[in-house]
Amino acid sequence: MLLSLYNQEGFVEAGVDEAGRGCLAGDVYAAAVILPPDYHNEVLNDSKQLTPHQRYALREVIERDAVAWAVGVATVEEIDRINILNAAILAMHRAIEALKVKPQFLIIDGNRFKPVGFIPYTTIVKGDAKYLSIAAASVLAKTYRDDYMARMAQAYPGYGWEGNAGYPTKAHRAAIRDLGITPLHRRTFRLLPDV
Repeated sequence: MLLSLYNQEGFVEAGVDEAGRGCLAGDVYAAAVILPPDYHNEVLNDSKQLTPHQRYALREVIERDAVAWAVGVATVEEIDRINILNAAILAMHRAIEALKVKPQFLIIDGNRFKPVGFIPYTTIVKGDAKYLSIAAASVLAKTYRDDYMARMAQAYPGYGWEGNAGYPTKAHRAAIRDLGITPLHRRTFRLLPDV
C-alpha cells in the first residue's frame, strides 16, 4: 500500500518523476502531480510494475482525481548540451512550474534534484514505489513519453521505438548499426557498444 503524504505539516505536496533517462533516443519527460490529501488507489504503483493497459487506464484516473498535474519535457538538444541528469531535472522544473496549483512541498523520485525557487523538497530513492503522488507522476511521465516515441517511430521507422521507446534493446542497437542515427538520437550517449 503506497503512502499518501510525506510531509507532516499538511503542505500542498507534489510528487515528481521522470521517464526516459536511460534511452538512446528522444526527449526526456517528467510529470508533477498533486493528489488530494488522504487519497487512496489500490492499483496505482510504480509505472514499471504496471502493464501498458494499466498505465493508460490509470492516466485517466489520475488526471481526473488530481488537484493538479502537469508534464514537462527537455529536448534531445538540451540533453546533449547539459547532460541527461540536468535535462531530467530541467523537465521536472518545467512540470512543477506548469502546475495550476502552486505546491508548498515537493517529493522527488531519485537522489538528485536542484531547488525550484524556494519550495522545500526531499528526494526519495524508489519513491515511485513508496508514495502515491510520485507513482502517479511516473505513470504520466511514462505514458506521455511512450505516446511521443510512438509518434516519432512513424517519422523514423525501423528502430522499433513504438515498442522499445528508445531504450537500448538489441534490436534498437542493430538498427542504429544498420540504418545510422537519426536527429533524435542522443549523440553524447554511447549508441553502440565498443566492438
